[in-house]
Amino acid sequence: MFDLHTVLAITGVALVGGLIGLDRTAAGQFMISQPIVAAPLAGWLLGDVTAGLIIGAMLELIWVLDMPIGSFVPANATVSAVTATAVAALTSPGGAPRSVLGFCILLSVGTVPFTMMADTYVRSWNSRLLDAAHAADGADAARSLSRAHLTGLFAFFLKSVVLYVLLLPAGLAAAALFLRSPDRVQVSMELFLMLLPLLGAALVVRRLSISALDPFLLTGFIAAGLLAMVFHLHAVMITLLTVVVGWLGVRCREHRS
Repeated sequence: MFDLHTVLAITGVALVGGLIGLDRTAAGQFMISQPIVAAPLAGWLLGDVTAGLIIGAMLELIWVLDMPIGSFVPANATVSAVTATAVAALTSPGGAPRSVLGFCILLSVGTVPFTMMADTYVRSWNSRLLDAAHAADGADAARSLSRAHLTGLFAFFLKSVVLYVLLLPAGLAAAALFLRSPDRVQVSMELFLMLLPLLGAALVVRRLSISALDPFLLTGFIAAGLLAMVFHLHAVMITLLTVVVGWLGVRCREHRS
């Protein structure tokens, strides 16, 4: 299972994933680290973009409202998305089936405690770098601050690389055992994958306040759904109808106010 190709793939994913992980909080913040972007990128590197798109969309929906604001350390969705995609692509080189995709997404949930502990430790260690830089005075202050900044970036990069090196082999071993499981288990993973969008939508609705749910947006969905059932419209037309009806409702509300 762990031949030279797999070892090289794990090494490549670890290095690329470490660079992508810097985008979370350490540098850039260009949203490349979001699962909807990071997972397809990992899938493209490993030859299975479809797996990356599915896994990234699912995990983005689940963790879209987890923001690293203040002292809150959210789940590292980047590591989870890239790990799940890499395990799916390396386990099924010809294209991961739905059962494997579902298992890899479920497996990524198990990485959350480890990624949160690692993020918390690196943040705490970086805070000591800042204290040391503040202690310097005179001409050494600027150099100490620059050195602390670069050291902190490398610490975040190294943290992600170590996580990938540890999690990817464990994930591949778990996926190999899953492929040997009974058919009923694999069918359950397919059902899990199909029902997961409902879970993600429920999490988003639960975290939003009731006042944040735009009634005109909901009206657009309902109107588009009814028209689709009557006229059998294409999915693109349903989306356009949803946007148009919601936009008209917002314009009407603005005109009244």
